[in-house]
Amino acid sequence: MQGAPRFKTTSLRAYKRKEVVMQQLIYDSVKSGQRMTIVCFVSGSGTNYRKIVERNPEHDYLVFTNRPDCGGVAIARENKHEVIALSHVPYLEEARKKYGSGKIPRNCPERVQYEQQISRLIENKYGRQTDLICLAGYDQWNSDWLVDKYFPRLLNVHPGDTTKGYDGLHGVPSAKAILAGDTTVRSTLFIVDKGEDTGPVLVQSKPLDIKQTLEKLESRGTTGLLEGLKRVTDFATECNITTYKGFTEKASNELMVMMARVCSSLQDTLKVKGDWAIYPFAVHGLIGQGRVAVSGRSVYIDGKKMPEHGYRLDEHR
Repeated sequence: MQGAPRFKTTSLRAYKRKEVVMQQLIYDSVKSGQRMTIVCFVSGSGTNYRKIVERNPEHDYLVFTNRPDCGGVAIARENKHEVIALSHVPYLEEARKKYGSGKIPRNCPERVQYEQQISRLIENKYGRQTDLICLAGYDQWNSDWLVDKYFPRLLNVHPGDTTKGYDGLHGVPSAKAILAGDTTVRSTLFIVDKGEDTGPVLVQSKPLDIKQTLEKLESRGTTGLLEGLKRVTDFATECNITTYKGFTEKASNELMVMMARVCSSLQDTLKVKGDWAIYPFAVHGLIGQGRVAVSGRSVYIDGKKMPEHGYRLDEHR
């Protein structure tokens, strides 16, 4: 009887070698040095941008904003970083008339045209593509065009565990975690892809204990949080609700307000202990040191393939 064909083993080895060869460093610190060109996109307070700079101010920073009067611009002036401002309003005016306010498609031609102009302005500044783009509280959708152009050098942070589908704005990610029965919440730093908070995960924060966090907040004078959490979870248990959609369909306005207050408090804390920890670490402790490579949707740190949840601070530090 003929033995198993040897080409299968060879093929597997060849595949593994090919995967290694196809790994793309996000930034090659050996080839390019320790000084990166980093563009931070800001629309609001700019605190994520501030924390990135505080970790290592020795890089070449540029701030882009679609809202010239936002807090991030004031921080850029303090840091003496150049600001490129380009309002999205004129570019999306026709799309707003066509589709309605708040309903402009992610990949409409007007949005792509706007991003192409942003890219031209950035490249005119550097004479080439930037090494890294950090979305630091940027309030516009990214089109597929922008992702195709900059992947995997386009980063974003989210106050929730994106591997569990805890997406959404404001307190929604924490609400989804609570309703799913989680006792902790995490922030996630990911490479932006063509989905909504679905990109390959680079870093996750240490877990933030929900009840302990609310207890600390109450000890500092923010009352009613633990009672609000109990009423929300009791209602969810009684009605067999495990999803945010199910909660919004059945909960009273009073319970919705309670949930929003609890989750807003959680996410304010998570921003400080989560977002502000993982964004600077990812940019400077990992990418800037030439430690991060990508092959397709797989992330490698120091040559080791990361699990779906990426590099967790509580597991490595």
